[in-house]
Amino acid sequence: MKKTIAFVLTLSLAMVPCSLAMAESAETESEAVETEVSGTEAAETEAESAAGEADVKSEGVMTYEEYVAAELDSEVVVETYVQAKQSWWEDKATVYSQDKDGAYFLYNMACSEEDYEKLEAGTKIKVTGYKSEWSGEVEIIDATFEIEEGEYVAPVTDVTELLGTDELIDHQNQYVSFKGMTVEAAGQDADGNDVAFLYNWDGSGQDGDDLYFNVSLNGETYTFTVESYLCDNTTDVYNAVKGLEIGDKIDMEGFLYWYEGVNPHITSVTEAE
Repeated sequence: MKKTIAFVLTLSLAMVPCSLAMAESAETESEAVETEVSGTEAAETEAESAAGEADVKSEGVMTYEEYVAAELDSEVVVETYVQAKQSWWEDKATVYSQDKDGAYFLYNMACSEEDYEKLEAGTKIKVTGYKSEWSGEVEIIDATFEIEEGEYVAPVTDVTELLGTDELIDHQNQYVSFKGMTVEAAGQDADGNDVAFLYNWDGSGQDGDDLYFNVSLNGETYTFTVESYLCDNTTDVYNAVKGLEIGDKIDMEGFLYWYEGVNPHITSVTEAE
C-alpha cells in the first residue's frame, strides 16, 4: 500500500539545506512504510495462525485424510463445522459440515430440537458415528455429537472445470460453485412441451417438492437439485429455479452431494456474469 505524506514547509525549514530535509523526509517515510508493512505481516500471520488453529484435532479425533481412508461401516470420530442444516425430525438432524480439508454429510444424527437450534453456520462439533455409503454418497450415520469451542465457515470452491473428471469426487459434500452453465430441458409437461425443471426427478411432484433441473457445460449435461428440506418453496433459490428458461446461462452455489453420480444440492442461482 502506498501512503503519501504531505509536508508543510515552514520558514525555519526553508533555512535547512535541501539535501538534509530530503534525507529526513525519506527516513520518516521509510519508517512509516516499515511500520505499515510490519503491521500487515502481523495481521496476515495472525490470520494464518487462526486458520491453522481452526483444524487442530483433539486427541482421538481423525484428520480428514484418516476419515477418507477409514473402511465403510467402521466407527469414525471427527471434528467439523456446521455449514447448513437440511432437516430435523423425531430427534434426528441432517447436516452439511466441513473443515478446511474436506466435508462430512451427517445423516440423521441424534439431536434434540433444542440442540438443533444451536447448530448455526460455523458451529464446531465433535461427531462420533459410522462411515457409510448410499448410491455413491459417503456420509456419517448413527451419529451423536457435542458442541465445542471454535468457528469456521468454509469459502466457496469453484469446481466448474472439474465437472466430468475423476477429481470432482474429491470435493464431495463441500460448498462449491459452478459458473457459466446452460439450462437444458429437464423433461416435458402434460402438453408435451419441454420444461426447464421438474417437481421430483420424474415430474410426479408439486410445488414444495424437490426441484430437478439440467445444466450443461462443454457438451455434457448434469442434473442438479434444489433439496426442498434444505431450501423450501419460500426461498430465493427455489423460486429462481422455477423461473428458469431453457438456454439461460447461470452461476450456482451449493453442496456437492452425490447420487449415482454428481447431484449437487443447489442453494443459490444467479444469472451468469
